[in-house]
Amino acid sequence: MHKESYIYIAGHNGLVGSAILRELTRRGYKNIITANKCDLNLIDSNKVSKFFSDNKIEYVFDAAARVGGIKANDTYSGEFIFQNTMIQSNLIHNSYLNNVKKLLFLGSVCIYPKFAPTPVEEKSLLCGELEPTNEAYAIAKIHGIKMLQAYNKQYGFKGVSLMPCNLYGPNDNYHPENSHVIPALIRKFHEAKNGPVICWGDGTPMREFMYVDDLANAAIFSMRKYENAELINVGSGEDVSIKSLAEMISELTGYQGDILWDKSKPNGTPKRPLDYSKITLLGWKPKYKLKIGLKKTIEYFNKEVIK
Repeated sequence: MHKESYIYIAGHNGLVGSAILRELTRRGYKNIITANKCDLNLIDSNKVSKFFSDNKIEYVFDAAARVGGIKANDTYSGEFIFQNTMIQSNLIHNSYLNNVKKLLFLGSVCIYPKFAPTPVEEKSLLCGELEPTNEAYAIAKIHGIKMLQAYNKQYGFKGVSLMPCNLYGPNDNYHPENSHVIPALIRKFHEAKNGPVICWGDGTPMREFMYVDDLANAAIFSMRKYENAELINVGSGEDVSIKSLAEMISELTGYQGDILWDKSKPNGTPKRPLDYSKITLLGWKPKYKLKIGLKKTIEYFNKEVIK
């Protein structure tokens, strides 16, 4: 992949896609192709087929997905599994049909078993039961990984499956109920003023978080350097409890009230730091520490979301 390559970013307005777009633009890539939802419905096979036929595309970053936190995954499980399966199937199949040189597929840490040995290695995939609260999303993502591997095996189609830890940053969904934990907490602390903030579970689960600009760098790095059909983990190396995370965001937002824990709500997977030694051996490493990333994210929220 070089500066003159024709590169399509699916999901360019979302958390990951927008970060990849920013980084490619910063590096001087000139032929970046995007399409808004109103112009291209990635669930519609015919429209995706026409889009690929009408555009010269050499590389694809698949950052398009229906995403959300525990509540959204549990409430809309049918939508999550259908929409994500259709999006990635259409992108992978049409990339193959139109001689795309390489596709990068973005998975999720939730593909791994709930009680996988930690730090979680890539070989843990399909070695145990999934976390029930996001099972539909995880199954859809596993389908994408296996489809890409099958197309590589049968057709020689080149693809990379990148498995990041929990992501956060600009252009995330900041809904207090349907988003992931960091944007949800930022929204809750902002809206609570000094009233109590209620968090799900007991705060003990450990999570590894990565600022999305690090993931964008890893995605571009992998597109250029990684030639294996096997999935590859991307982590930050920072593991923090949800309780400590809530306290950190509380401090950074200036919140002065009480944090309460609703133990009737699920905790999710107790712990799942990733073993990302495979990508570090290739020469990549994360840049942003959690507190710095949180500061940048809160600044974005204050400037762009509640303006």
